[in-house]
Amino acid sequence: MISTLRRYFHTLRHLRAGQIIGRLWFQVYTPDPETGPAPALRDLRGRWWPAAARKTTMTGPNAFVFLNEAGEFSSADDWNAKVHEKLWLYNLHYFDDLNAEGADRRRQWHLSLLQRWVAENPPGTGNGWEPYPTSLRIVNWVKWAFAGNTLDTDGIHSLAVQARWLAKRMETHLLGNHLFANAKALVFAGLFFDGREAAGWIDKGSALLHRELAEQVLDDGGHFERSPMYHAIVLEDVLDLINLAGTFPGPLKDDQVQVWKETAGRMLEWLRLMCHPDGGIAFFNDAAFGVAPEFGTLRDYGERLRVSLKSTDAIRRVPLAPGGMAFSMETSGYVRVESGASVAILDLAPIGPDYLPGHAHADTLSFELSHAGRRILVNSGCSRYGSGVERLRQRGTPAHNTVSVNGADSSDVWGGFRVGCRAHPFDKGIHATAVGVEVSCAHDGYRHLPGRPVHRRLWSFYPEGISVRDRVEGTFSHSVANYHFHPDAKVTLKGSLARVEVRGAEIARINVKNGDPVLVEGSYHPGFGLSVPNQLLQVHLRGSVCEIEFLWG
Repeated sequence: MISTLRRYFHTLRHLRAGQIIGRLWFQVYTPDPETGPAPALRDLRGRWWPAAARKTTMTGPNAFVFLNEAGEFSSADDWNAKVHEKLWLYNLHYFDDLNAEGADRRRQWHLSLLQRWVAENPPGTGNGWEPYPTSLRIVNWVKWAFAGNTLDTDGIHSLAVQARWLAKRMETHLLGNHLFANAKALVFAGLFFDGREAAGWIDKGSALLHRELAEQVLDDGGHFERSPMYHAIVLEDVLDLINLAGTFPGPLKDDQVQVWKETAGRMLEWLRLMCHPDGGIAFFNDAAFGVAPEFGTLRDYGERLRVSLKSTDAIRRVPLAPGGMAFSMETSGYVRVESGASVAILDLAPIGPDYLPGHAHADTLSFELSHAGRRILVNSGCSRYGSGVERLRQRGTPAHNTVSVNGADSSDVWGGFRVGCRAHPFDKGIHATAVGVEVSCAHDGYRHLPGRPVHRRLWSFYPEGISVRDRVEGTFSHSVANYHFHPDAKVTLKGSLARVEVRGAEIARINVKNGDPVLVEGSYHPGFGLSVPNQLLQVHLRGSVCEIEFLWG
């Protein structure tokens, strides 16, 4: 009972009053849909550039693949069918396929789907009318129209009804990327339509975007939820808004559009630093492939809009001898080290905003590693949402390349999207050496345990390899450092030595200099609905220290 009360206290004490009041208001108040005639359409005066195309999700007139799960629907009830998880149904209502790769070839399917949605989803009813899917659908319908397609009269009327509904159902209780998507959708609807009502949507959405962009995008360009996946989603939102401003010059203020462009440039640079040499994102906090556009897609989209990568003083550069570079993203807390043929991305970051940790994992002081263009060490990823046991396991510390103490998580992740006590990094240091660089940091996530243990980690990078030294201060019963290998990497362990092969070629040797290593089976989750077997090297601390060395072959 005491531990439960303690968990709730540390979960709730960080919330803002507006979140609590907003949640209560959201539950007790449901507005009546306004179904009056739609406003007139605004004349298109500029050019809409091709946006960032998503992967195809519509495989037949009534067939889809979302989150790596196929499904069909034939009746109106299927829009809210319990046979699918809520996130799958959300994707059904997003209409991402309207603007996906090869969308022109599926135009008739899209027209039929649009008509079905209007006919089978009465205003204010079902999953599709929740604010987040409503926001994404509004934007997708408008972008589809900008791409040369024509919404019929019923579709235009429905779009207006959706915008009116959304304006009264903004997710002020959730904040973060949800509220940003709400505001973006209002601006899209406001510029698609004309007149006083549309101007009101523009004003409301623009004011929220101004406030939220300043708070959500940090000085180094990182999104404040510290998830590379959600960062890419919000970056796409900002690029879409820049595109929209050029399509309808005039209604949006020039200085606001300029802020969007400058912000998008910083966000592109941050995302570049958080990607492996294969072009894909690193897995910190909620992150998986196939949800957000890839960096290359967003970079190309930015180039079409004349938005270039922009570095800032908030990204500190430390040159390495005899070559390479360390990049310290000072406000978001991540570090990228390029040393020879290796690239490492280190998590020295807080788990996210204290009042909004829903996408956080207990991954403090974890890292990912590539060598010769191939991923070697990976955090386990994210294959599901919800509040189940597997969701909890994937958020936990043992699913990441860091140290677990007494079987506990460094941050108390629970309930699917909640966090109680959370780790705070401190004593961060980045120091160039004669042969490379050393990065050090500690966190206090275990101080609530008996003995008040503190985890300290030191990474040392040099031309021949990398060493990682962990020390746990204080008293504890047992501690283990976890190293998750990419499925392509095959590890053989003999005593304290191990070999790592990728496609039959030795790429690294591992020397466990201090600690007791055990090689076990693990799982890697590169996308929602996916679980791939991999290998996990667990190094049990001997005393209070363990040290492991990766030597390149």
